[in-house]
Amino acid sequence: MKIALMDSGIGLLAATAAVRRLRPDADLVLSLDPDGMPWGPRTPEDLTERALAVAEAAAARRPDALIVGCNTATVHALTALRARLEPGIPVIGTVPAIKPAAAGGGHIAIWATPATTGSTYQRTLIRDFADGVPVTEVPCWGLAEAVERADDAAIDAAVSAAAALTPDDVTTVVLGCTHYELVAERIRAAVQRPGRPPLVLHGSAGAVAAQALRRLGEQPAPGAVPHGTLTVLLSGREGALPAPALAYDEGRLLRAVTPAG
Repeated sequence: MKIALMDSGIGLLAATAAVRRLRPDADLVLSLDPDGMPWGPRTPEDLTERALAVAEAAAARRPDALIVGCNTATVHALTALRARLEPGIPVIGTVPAIKPAAAGGGHIAIWATPATTGSTYQRTLIRDFADGVPVTEVPCWGLAEAVERADDAAIDAAVSAAAALTPDDVTTVVLGCTHYELVAERIRAAVQRPGRPPLVLHGSAGAVAAQALRRLGEQPAPGAVPHGTLTVLLSGREGALPAPALAYDEGRLLRAVTPAG
């Protein structure tokens, strides 16, 4: 089994690690776009064009499924990606985990990029899945960019700024950008208030990995022999994981994967 994942940068690491844990025997293809990142400030049309190019580079490696490991690309490009690649290659998008977060009750904070915060897309998810639940949208200025660079000082500053915008009575935080899952425990430490119940964090990586297996009719097999290979494509060129990836547990986990020969 071969599963491809795509993003402009290392935000795809969380979903990749989740796939790796569920199926250590799966071959992985990571398709990144260092020439075109970041995607967030691009127009929807430009972003879709970049995403299609990155997806086609992955598709050339004949994967069984493609995961769009980026919330922004899912919003703007998922329809075009599915039109281009399905039914031959199932395409799985990444949606903020608002529905399971709302099911738990309590005040929810949705941490997302400034472009996503307040967007029609996010407001529609809130309306559809969190109606009647108190929700605060928190714009996280510079956090995804800091995580991409593995810049500890910038990460701490961005997390602190977003935490200051998060009400004290929040019980649950939705990580609405895949980059944020790489620093989830730093977010937890910043938002957790003394004397309050333990904060609940909801990311998307585990659900996305499980959905990819379901689309393929496969079952999790975490005990499988870990012989899966790893191929990294950088704007279509074969290369290596970007150095900042190894600053995170998810990136170090992938270092144990055998490169494709």
